[in-house]
Amino acid sequence: MTAALTTDPRQAALTLRQGGLVAFGTETVYGLGANAFDVQAVARVFEAKGRPTFDPLIVHVSSREMLSQVVAEVPPVAEQLINEFWPGPLTLVLPKRDFVPDLVTAGLPTVGVRMPAQPLALEMIEAAGVPVAAPSANPFGRVSPTTAEHVIQSLGDRIDMVLDCGPCEVGLESTIVSHVHGDAPTVLRLGGLTVEEIEATIGPVPLLTAQQHEEHLPMAAPGSLARHYAPRKPLTILREHEVPPPGSDVGVLTLMALCSEASFGAVEILSQTGSLTEAAARFFGALRRLDAAPVSRLYAHSFPDHGLGRALNDRLTRAAAGAPANESNLT
Repeated sequence: MTAALTTDPRQAALTLRQGGLVAFGTETVYGLGANAFDVQAVARVFEAKGRPTFDPLIVHVSSREMLSQVVAEVPPVAEQLINEFWPGPLTLVLPKRDFVPDLVTAGLPTVGVRMPAQPLALEMIEAAGVPVAAPSANPFGRVSPTTAEHVIQSLGDRIDMVLDCGPCEVGLESTIVSHVHGDAPTVLRLGGLTVEEIEATIGPVPLLTAQQHEEHLPMAAPGSLARHYAPRKPLTILREHEVPPPGSDVGVLTLMALCSEASFGAVEILSQTGSLTEAAARFFGALRRLDAAPVSRLYAHSFPDHGLGRALNDRLTRAAAGAPANESNLT
């Protein structure tokens, strides 16, 4: 049976309270939510996505009071980041309270938590009265959803409800910052909040690489595997001004317009003006359209490596690593 579609956050909240799974839009991507304190409901999230249990979930809250139900302590650096960037696309990894299920945190003593900026999502969490554990609402390792339709297409027969919050404004998952207690803060995952914005608030922060993540299981943060966000077709990354090989079987993802668009089977232009903000909002949807187009191989130009471009390059690298191999990917 296909998931029910609603625009009523209270109806979605009721489903969560009853142990159901609700996909809901945020400013980043659509999440697949369950009551974070309901172990059976959380287990269904892993089952629906085909997600390994060593990959922890992010817990979404609607208020500082709800945050205190989940975390044992909010260090001063975390307070600075919360005051500056919440609600918004920032996840903080903080010491968890004992009654947060180990399944949510992959057995770690910390929990990733954020407050989304999407009004309907906040209303739903507030009405549910419980924090909501939610990874992205897509099969594990595949392209993240940025519309309710994307969720219905990929998980519609495995979940109970979709709260349609419209298209996601940011379009990239949240940035994750950890070790704000004791050790120096570290960016565990690039995302919708730029490193430059974070550093303007708390000073320089290092970035943990995908290889460092994979050397330590359970994962310190969601979405950190080197192979992630993958299309079903081979994907090759090109340098910014490199020309893709022509062909009717070729799909191209590019930041700005190409001179030779007619040479390819499908072209997705992310921003006519070169805006990285617009590109981020369109990125996953464009990758999905190319994956569905009548082409057999995909090429994507890398992005300027600053601001949101760094997060876009991160997603592109993981997508190419997770896509089926071809000659170009192996060289």
